Amino acid sequence: MQWLLQDFEDTEKLGEVLLAMGRDISWHKIVPFVGDLTPAPVIKDPRSVVMFGAYSMWKYAEAQGLQPGVIRIAPFLDQEVWHPFLLNGPEARVMRFADCPAFLWDPAQYWFLRPVEDSKEIPGRVMQAGEIAQLAHRVSNLPEEQLPIGSLRPDTNVMFSAPKEIDTEWRLWIVDDQLVTYSRYKQAGRVDYVHDITEEALRFGREMAQKNAGYASAYVMDVCQIGDIHHIIETNSINAAGFYAADLTKLVHAIEALFTVA
Repeated sequence: MQWLLQDFEDTEKLGEVLLAMGRDISWHKIVPFVGDLTPAPVIKDPRSVVMFGAYSMWKYAEAQGLQPGVIRIAPFLDQEVWHPFLLNGPEARVMRFADCPAFLWDPAQYWFLRPVEDSKEIPGRVMQAGEIAQLAHRVSNLPEEQLPIGSLRPDTNVMFSAPKEIDTEWRLWIVDDQLVTYSRYKQAGRVDYVHDITEEALRFGREMAQKNAGYASAYVMDVCQIGDIHHIIETNSINAAGFYAADLTKLVHAIEALFTVA
C-alpha cells in the first residue's frame, strides 16, 4: 500500500511508524481548501493508496480515483441508531449558518457549534452567541465570489447545543467495525494525551461501533464520560483526525488488512 502524507507535525508521527515498518510513503504540501498535492505523487496502483492530512485531500483522491484514498463519512447526526447515545442529540438545533443570528437572542450565552457535515469548515467548539452572530453576519454579507473555498457559507448546515461539563474524553479508531486503538485526549477539561481508556469506555465504544455496523469502512469516534454515563460526541474522517496517543502500528496493520489489494 502507498501512503501519501501531508507534511506537517501531527502526520510526522505516522510517517515515523510507517518508515520503521518499511512502508512506501511520500510527503506532500496541500493546497489549502483545494486539496491538490505538491509535489504531485507518482501513483503506482490507484487501488492501493491511502492519504492522511488535511480533509480537503479527498478532492484529489476522488479526482484521481484513489482507493481507499480519503474515507468520507455521513453526518453522525443522521444516524438514528446512535441518537439515544449522543452527547448533543435530540436537543441539538440544526439550521443554516445565515439563520443563526435570529436564534441567538442572548449574546452572552455560550453554545457548542459545529457543521453537521464532516467538512472541517470550522472545528466544533464552544463560542459565545455574540461571536457566532458576528461571524454569521460577515459570512452572509460577503459576495459568493469572495467566500474562500472550503470556508463557512450562508447555507452551511450547523448544529447548536448547550455546552456540557465533561469528565473525560477519548478518541477511538474504528476499522471494519472493530475498535482498533484509542487515546484519552482530555481530562476534567484539560488536554491530556494518554494511551489509556477505562474498561467501561472501551465497552461503550465497541457497542456503538456494532450498533451501526457498516457506517463507514474506517472512521474515528470521540466519546466521553459524564458521571457514570458515556456518550458519543461526534465522528470524524479517520484520514484527517489528530492521532493524540493512539497505537499507530495497530492502526496501520488494520488499514492494510482491510484495504490491501491482493
